[in-house]
Amino acid sequence: MPNPKRRHSKSRSRMRRAHDALEVVQLAKCSNCQNLRMPHRVCPYCGYYGTRQVIEINEGTES
Repeated sequence: MPNPKRRHSKSRSRMRRAHDALEVVQLAKCSNCQNLRMPHRVCPYCGYYGTRQVIEINEGTES
């Protein structure tokens, strides 16, 4: 396997790693319940995607 003949400079290594930083998670408001959710995902609080209900959410305390 080929190995580098010369050492890479600090500048070159850091330029290569410039894209490795973590990005902040983007959030959008749900159009139904106004809670924050990830874009293009079903709302975990109400189960709506856009204007239609995709999944049914149980409250958990039914008696």
